[in-house]
Amino acid sequence: MAKHPLAEVFGYPTDNHSPEAQRCRDNALCPFGNKVPNCTKDKANDPLGVCSILDGQDVVITCPIRFREKWIIAEDAAAFFFSKGTKWTTLTEVRLKDKHGGSAGNIDVVLCSYDGRGKVTNFGALEVQAVYISGNVRNPFEHYMEDPKARAKMDWSTRPNYPNPDYLSSSRKRLAPQLIFKGGIFQAWKKKTAVALNRGFFETLPSLQEVEPAKADIAWFVYDLVTDQEKNVYSLQRWKAVYTKFNESLEKITRSEPGDIADFVEVLQDKVDQKLDNQNPPDTEVISAPF
Repeated sequence: MAKHPLAEVFGYPTDNHSPEAQRCRDNALCPFGNKVPNCTKDKANDPLGVCSILDGQDVVITCPIRFREKWIIAEDAAAFFFSKGTKWTTLTEVRLKDKHGGSAGNIDVVLCSYDGRGKVTNFGALEVQAVYISGNVRNPFEHYMEDPKARAKMDWSTRPNYPNPDYLSSSRKRLAPQLIFKGGIFQAWKKKTAVALNRGFFETLPSLQEVEPAKADIAWFVYDLVTDQEKNVYSLQRWKAVYTKFNESLEKITRSEPGDIADFVEVLQDKVDQKLDNQNPPDTEVISAPF
């Protein structure tokens, strides 16, 4: 467990006190291309400006906007969606509807290719998956923000509800449903999907069967935050690209690996024994009144 749970606050490491880092903290600014200049995470009027947290030696991205650094994710997705030399642009938070007009959610980023007249010729979906947090991250954030210089190396390890990455919830409650509903529609349209996620998160997923990029329905672009010692910042870098088929990869992610059935039967037996014991209390000896 890292003593200081926060890796980046308003775009900069907690021990970066450069004028630009201070400016972002003072004005709650987002340097990674949010829809407005300010951070809007959690609450627009009181933003939770934590971009990433520390998990031991790993830096875990907890805000999807953090992935927009230099728009590397869009460049990688475009190379998967379109042929080289294609003109393309990005659209963010695009509403997607199902056959009956019901909302299937918003696509994080839609990449559109277009011709010389500006007419859309093709498109693909880019889903960005940050990591959920278990525990409380606002308390250490607010404590740090009260005095960033004095608390740049604060020890939060003994505090209750220490924040940690919750990879299981991130995959089952967020990533899998996103792929089922939104990815399923794009798959029916024979359009490709790309997923951008953190290395630590990807490594918790089951092993996916890879195919050649030209035969893939989904590309998994896996990124790390790497320390730039000279500038004292974290830099987003692609660690790996994995290309898979849609149905096979979704089945892998959503299917749990079964444990030993004997262990489950043992749990059932314990519960049945307890229930029967409660229904049949032991005989008690009645003592006659002494008077």
